Amino acid sequence: MYSEIARNKHKSLLIIVLFILVIAGLADLFDVIYGGGSPAVLIGVGVGAIIYAMIGYYAGMRMSLAVNGAREIHKKDNPRLWRIIENLSITDGIAMPRVFIMDDPAPNAFATGRDPKHAAVCATSGLLDIMNDDELKGVFAHELGHVKNYDMRVSMIAFALTAAISLIADVLLNMTFFSGGRRNSGEDSQIALFLGIGAAILAPLVAFLIQMAVSRQREYLADATGALTTRYPEGLISALRKIDNAGSALRRQNTATAHFFFANPLRKHSITGLFSTHPPIDQRIKRLEDMETHA
Repeated sequence: MYSEIARNKHKSLLIIVLFILVIAGLADLFDVIYGGGSPAVLIGVGVGAIIYAMIGYYAGMRMSLAVNGAREIHKKDNPRLWRIIENLSITDGIAMPRVFIMDDPAPNAFATGRDPKHAAVCATSGLLDIMNDDELKGVFAHELGHVKNYDMRVSMIAFALTAAISLIADVLLNMTFFSGGRRNSGEDSQIALFLGIGAAILAPLVAFLIQMAVSRQREYLADATGALTTRYPEGLISALRKIDNAGSALRRQNTATAHFFFANPLRKHSITGLFSTHPPIDQRIKRLEDMETHA
């Protein structure tokens, strides 16, 4: 289990490095087309993207709970859920998060918050209805794994870099159309135009795919962390199987918070469902079973 956690952390780091390489490639393309005047623009849009991401980072917990219609509960409201999360928090050595429930028949859950001291977890009513205690422990050991591993911070970095790439690509596209690149010759102008358009179209797509890869690796990491916390991977495996059979798509569809959830909350037949931030459930189960074999 420890080796699986280490591998997933290394993969997340490598994916973040890919982000940096994409930004460096765009910067180099700016220099090729426009010479020495572009770095200031790059720095400006990059800083703007990071500021935008930081605002989302600090307000993200409140916003994600509100848009999903989550209501906060206390111990007397649902002693079973409260006790499970309290015991898992003690095991993980982190502060007890705020606890929420959202009224939705689909079995699902999510965690949000910028660090273990500012965190919240939420269960759907459907999850509480179909899970036994061992399965519920597996789900929330996974969610607290996100909190413990500072996954919101990793997601914020990925979002900031994606936003920076998108803004840089947008500036590149506009500058290409309005100036046509360096006008030293007709051939140079055409090359600049094609390079600019190609980069502006492909860079945001590449950034989005990298962001999805970060999210998927963090899901695998949270699964491994959760299994290590409970010392009972069968509970998490059983929960995943139940969710796979029942379906995890929520009535209220929200792409902005989809990556927070335990399982993909979007309908698979929709366009957004094609670009899932979650790995397939059967792959998650297989990794957990492999962990058991090599534990």
